[in-house]
Amino acid sequence: MNEKLARKPLFNEFGDADLLKKRMINGNTTNLNDFNNMKYKWAADWYRQAMNNFWIPEEVNLGQDVKDYRRLVPAERAAYDKTLSFLIFLDSIQTANLPNIGEYVTASEVNLCLTIQAFQEAVHSQSYSYMLDTICSPEERDAILYQWKDDPLLLARNKFIGDLYNEFQRERTPFCLMRTLVANYILEGVYFYSGFMFFYNLARNGKMPGSAQEIRYINRDENTHLWLFRNIILEMKQEEPELFTSERVEVYRGMIREGVAQEIRWAEHVFGDKIEGLSSAMVRDYIRWLGNLRCAGIGFEPLFEDCRAEPPSMTWVSDYSNANMVKTDFFEARSTAYAKSGALVDDL
Repeated sequence: MNEKLARKPLFNEFGDADLLKKRMINGNTTNLNDFNNMKYKWAADWYRQAMNNFWIPEEVNLGQDVKDYRRLVPAERAAYDKTLSFLIFLDSIQTANLPNIGEYVTASEVNLCLTIQAFQEAVHSQSYSYMLDTICSPEERDAILYQWKDDPLLLARNKFIGDLYNEFQRERTPFCLMRTLVANYILEGVYFYSGFMFFYNLARNGKMPGSAQEIRYINRDENTHLWLFRNIILEMKQEEPELFTSERVEVYRGMIREGVAQEIRWAEHVFGDKIEGLSSAMVRDYIRWLGNLRCAGIGFEPLFEDCRAEPPSMTWVSDYSNANMVKTDFFEARSTAYAKSGALVDDL
């Protein structure tokens, strides 16, 4: 399975219309978006839910955050800045890379989902920029945006995912694609979570409520993205079993383990034991539990035997992300509520 992936043609008059012949990769696709005939039914459900998740960053009032930002203690303000720098960079990479994946996905309904995800990642980047533009001076904003150039640990974090994406640019093989899919899974399901918990922790301490609300919207989207990539990986597992030999599964598990280790190192670097309401031990246990959760989601053995259950000290994270408008099943990685009150509630 080291041959090159077939890049899908844009127009293919000889493509297969038979749903049974449709494949995730290397299929003979027509590229016709037929909403009434989809092989991957879960993609149709995901598409409807994603359309109902539409939101605009400026809907959230950041007036209180402008005042609170200046009152944050130095450790909180530094963590706020570094976390935003990290999040906006990775969402920018996601926006740019998803079309690269879509060029080789020959299931048209899955490509519809990837297109919506790319749009949502752009909205997330806009959201972070809106937060910075509102609470910071232009000079502060620019310094925060480019902290990854000067912070070696932040640069290393971005490089772990970015280098995997670049590898797929150089080597268009099914195995490199699988590594890219797993990298997406790590990004959506492990990498962002210490950042999310930091904003929720500020809000539960009565600080930066608007920022936490923006993160709720983003968190909801990211959970649907996680569910999307989990399903893509599971379909690949069925259709391309040679990509899931025991040796290759260990490669993917090793990637998730490294993602967990990097998230823990990052939290130690940015938060340590300097943030009220958080401790290094709390974050470490939570991220290790997430690593196990993500492995379970795609049928892999757990990475950490001592973190099989959600740490009692961190149940407030999912509780807080569920507040008011967002209800999230963290194991299934599904969003089951919507930003618009009139939207159809459709449990995936």
